[in-house]
Amino acid sequence: MIVDFKPLPIVYHPKYDIPVPKLHSFVGSKFSDLFNNLQKNYSSDLNVLTPSSANLKNLKQSHHIDYINKVERDELTKDDLRLINLPWSERLRERSFLETEGTLLTAKEALKTGLACHVGGGTHHAHYEHGYGFCVFNDLAYTAINLINQKLVKKILILDLDVHQGDGTIDICKKYSSIFTCSVHSESNFPYKKKQGSMDVSLQSETKDEEYLQILNSTLKKIQKKIIPDIVLYDAGVDVFADDKLGNLKLSLEGIKKRDHLVLDHYRKLDIPVATVIGGGYSKDIQELAYRHSIIFETALNFLKN
Repeated sequence: MIVDFKPLPIVYHPKYDIPVPKLHSFVGSKFSDLFNNLQKNYSSDLNVLTPSSANLKNLKQSHHIDYINKVERDELTKDDLRLINLPWSERLRERSFLETEGTLLTAKEALKTGLACHVGGGTHHAHYEHGYGFCVFNDLAYTAINLINQKLVKKILILDLDVHQGDGTIDICKKYSSIFTCSVHSESNFPYKKKQGSMDVSLQSETKDEEYLQILNSTLKKIQKKIIPDIVLYDAGVDVFADDKLGNLKLSLEGIKKRDHLVLDHYRKLDIPVATVIGGGYSKDIQELAYRHSIIFETALNFLKN
């Protein structure tokens, strides 16, 4: 039997890259590095979509108007910039609006097709009134709240498997009973003051593949008893990798592949749409980092083809 293959929707904008100093932990070119990797290896299998900028009406759902205006007008204070910890530039301002809307576009495509991936996103440290930890706006909270308010879904799961807890996402979404947040993260990594989400799983430093996958499998089953969402927003951060510059877990590349397969397999069997974001990943080897981030796309394509 021949099954028609439909290309994987991916969302990307060439203005996602930002200028950062050479010694900075954040890799400013990782978005185009990843996109070029995907184009090189999977070009004919992808449906590339380009986001517009997030508008004020929608951003006000997840962020304070005064903070939005400071970002828009380049009026962030030294304290604001210290929290964000990225050198401010017109490009960073522009990409913050684009990338935030990019995750919402990815989610809307996932609702249509069952699966879509963002070549960006996962800015889970940004809070309602300020940015934090390389994050200006919180794309996951923005997307979840706008999907609810636009009546596109009734219940949402934000599954955050970045090595760092999505503290901003938890804080912004805590007043919404329709949004279930689950973070599986390192107990001893940033942010050092953790938030209490719907479900939090703290891992010991140097947790390896087998233990991690057992915990994740158990966590997915526990979530299923709590919520059957209309969509999953999946932060597939690759800073869980053993050699990640800012991570302290010990997953192998094969472990990351198994993690992503486990998540997608679980929710596709339940016929629940999944929208993925790339989350964190830090390395001076830009090709290695691009490959790491490409794993979720490769995994998604394998599900669509098989």
